[in-house]
Amino acid sequence: MRGIRSLNNLPKRCYAAARRSEALTEPLAGRAPPSASLPPQNVQVSKLPNGLVIASLENYSPLSSVGVFVKAGSRYETVENQGVSHVLRLAANLTTKGASAFKICRGVEALGGSLSVTSSRETMVYTSECLRDHLDSVMEYLVNVTAAQEFRPWEVDDLTSRVKIDKALAQQCPQIGVIEKLHEAAYKNALSNSLYCPDYMVGRVSSNQLQSFVEDTFTTGRMALVGLGVKHSVLRQVGEGLLSVRSGAGAPVAKAVYRGGELRVQNNDDLVHALIASEGGVTGSAEANAFSVLQRILGAGPHVKRGSNITSKLSQGIAKATAQPFDATAFNATYSDSGLFGIYTIAQAESAGEVINAAIAQVRGVAEGNVSEADITRAKNQVKAEYLMSIENSESLLEEIGAQALTTGAYHLPDTVVQAIDAVTHDNVIEAAKKFVDGKKTMAASGRLMNTPFVDEV
Repeated sequence: MRGIRSLNNLPKRCYAAARRSEALTEPLAGRAPPSASLPPQNVQVSKLPNGLVIASLENYSPLSSVGVFVKAGSRYETVENQGVSHVLRLAANLTTKGASAFKICRGVEALGGSLSVTSSRETMVYTSECLRDHLDSVMEYLVNVTAAQEFRPWEVDDLTSRVKIDKALAQQCPQIGVIEKLHEAAYKNALSNSLYCPDYMVGRVSSNQLQSFVEDTFTTGRMALVGLGVKHSVLRQVGEGLLSVRSGAGAPVAKAVYRGGELRVQNNDDLVHALIASEGGVTGSAEANAFSVLQRILGAGPHVKRGSNITSKLSQGIAKATAQPFDATAFNATYSDSGLFGIYTIAQAESAGEVINAAIAQVRGVAEGNVSEADITRAKNQVKAEYLMSIENSESLLEEIGAQALTTGAYHLPDTVVQAIDAVTHDNVIEAAKKFVDGKKTMAASGRLMNTPFVDEV
């Protein structure tokens, strides 16, 4: 009927007028007064005899979030099972020994919950969210997909189309491609493995390979169970019971070996994406903090929406050297046994070399001491603010607690992290810049590369 508008299109002033008609100065009739404030809780961390780390924060939220963190990222793949972690991520909703794929999907939806999985080069993270009252039921599904996988061959075969779509979407993003190529060139093993299944393995990862990979990596010694809005005793019961199916340390872990190198992808793109890096700091180390501060000094993106990054040394230096449009940011990735720090530039093919050389010159200037205390103080404030604002979000807080629990078996309070950032000195930043300038370089580039220098020319 043409005369009736959707409820979604009613003007907001209707609601405003209705609200002004009743002043909410008294509690609503029939609503019980709020109870006494609950005492604040700290993050609790414990380690079971089987090696499983349990971490929880009871924040009294009506929404509970639980995550299972596993050291099962792409770095743990071998030559024979390349791409298995990518397929495993997509297989999270398949039939398990305790529930069919339909039951998992329908059951979680009926409870108003969610179940998701993400992966990186080091970890696989299974996360569930639900109302606190339904935690037991949703936890049952979470345990099923992490400790009772079955991998029926016909279901695994059906994942091939999803693997192809994932790869196609990733290939449409030049940034992802350059970062993947950078890791492939930088390391001899482990961290050189891609997050995506290689072309020659698409459709060839078998259910037996998936099962073998899970048996080697999904063990209690390589897992952490983390919860927000959950009592610590509840998580311990889950860890001692359902998640103790696979005990032990699992397969041995190969240490990443940095080598440096170069990979270039020549195509018809007018924009050249180039990433030049040296080995950086290890996650959680003082050196990693120095690289984080250096990253903000050089520039890690604009801090004002639709604004230019005018405080960035990269932006300032490249703007003086060239009048061509460009985008330049500092790149920083840390891992449990290595790291990468470098410069990412996007420029027109004709001026790519000029932009890259100008960016490298800015890092070289910092290594020579051309950085003020005001720049370092500003960069520290940015690092601290970004960290503190990130843990205001429950999803990011869960990831932070899980990452620390999985890596160190403990959790450092925000005050401790902030103090570590404040401890970075002028000399620490200069040493970090020197490590990049003097270190063995790795380079990845894509586009029309006729004016892009090779790694031994920068």
